[in-house]
Amino acid sequence: MDLPLESFARDFPGVVAGPATADYETGRRALLALGSPAAVLRPRGAEGVRAALRLASDAGVPLSVRGGGHGFAGFCTNDGGVVLDLADLGGVEVVDGERYTVRVGGGATWGAVADALASSGSAISSGDTRSVGVGGLTLGGGIGWKVRNRGLALDNLVAAEVVTADGRVLRASESEHPDLFWALRGGGGNFGVVTAFEFRAHPTTEVFHGTIRFPAAEAHDVLHGWAEHLRVAPLELTSTVELANPFEGGPDAPVAVGVVFDGDDVRLASEAIDPLRALGTVLADDVALVPFGEVLVDGALPPLGVRFVSRNAFVDRSGVDEAVRVLADAATSPGAPAVSVRSVGGAVSRVADDATAYAHRSAELMVATTVGGPPPMVEAAVPGLDSLWARLAPHVGGSYANFLTGAAEGDVAAVYPAATYERLAEVKRRYDPDNLFARNHNVRPSAMSVAAP
Repeated sequence: MDLPLESFARDFPGVVAGPATADYETGRRALLALGSPAAVLRPRGAEGVRAALRLASDAGVPLSVRGGGHGFAGFCTNDGGVVLDLADLGGVEVVDGERYTVRVGGGATWGAVADALASSGSAISSGDTRSVGVGGLTLGGGIGWKVRNRGLALDNLVAAEVVTADGRVLRASESEHPDLFWALRGGGGNFGVVTAFEFRAHPTTEVFHGTIRFPAAEAHDVLHGWAEHLRVAPLELTSTVELANPFEGGPDAPVAVGVVFDGDDVRLASEAIDPLRALGTVLADDVALVPFGEVLVDGALPPLGVRFVSRNAFVDRSGVDEAVRVLADAATSPGAPAVSVRSVGGAVSRVADDATAYAHRSAELMVATTVGGPPPMVEAAVPGLDSLWARLAPHVGGSYANFLTGAAEGDVAAVYPAATYERLAEVKRRYDPDNLFARNHNVRPSAMSVAAP
């Protein structure tokens, strides 16, 4: 169906971008995909969002909501539909300095948030990339460099302004539409367009950040010792391990242990980080005291035509030893995918399992593998990935939505355990019964559960 864009544009409070315009070219690009929508709409406020939702709903065309555009699965673009680009809703405002309450626009990026809060000596637990959108990361979880000490990004959310499928503008919090607030914290973009987030920030100092590198031959000892140390390390320490980096030699690449110690006390930081340095032969160590904003890296758009396959899962305590053994072995073998292991636990695990729609509170680790390159190369790597994940399967479970390149039914089931999915479906029926917001790890209003993967 053709969209009545000419008449729509006359009253739309924002930008209506069609093909061959700069706004269109920006708005149709996702991290790993390039769509061909009928229009890219950039509203200046909630009224514009309401109008865009009416347009897409009345025309029966696909609707994509674009924040930072970094979603691996490409939900933020489509072919023939509407892309609702929130780029002009990117303000960051400290609304209560004493309580560290911050209002963040639905189109803001984490780099903008870090920059805006730096002068006040505060921060919000976020991801690790400046150009990633606040919306996508928060609605799916928010695992980043303060996660063990300050929890997920969504754990620091106190309210959200949401435009629902029927055009209502609601405030969701623990006391206002609490069912919607529960669902937003982990349920992704299934329930509406969040035009503003209200976070509780925290006072912050400079942090110790950097990478300690070890020989690939020591991967087993380093990865096992790292996992053991993270069980007893102070919560101020959050750490990751990267193996088989394809840009540093693949299976021969150094084992890169990234760290952030959330504080500026030299003695406490050394006590937390030194045991990691003792795990093997240190090839390089650039850990230094830096402003928190410098921890976030700049994101890069890969060339179009490059394909990526990313899989991930969580590891509870009982599975850690075997999972890290399998990962270390795979990462140092020919044809290894890139392997990333992230520490979670800590503050994340102190929240009740059913307090939010993010359902993986008991995990100690989150593991991910990635293969990227020309499609034939990626296709050739898939059997090896399947074999690796078959070996991991007895020791891992679930998935983190924000790191998935797929959105098949099995992916959705891994993100949302059955009880969580059923509760989300109830909320979906209440706020989006016609499934207008379907471009996500979709919770269908007509189904009470999905099959286990």
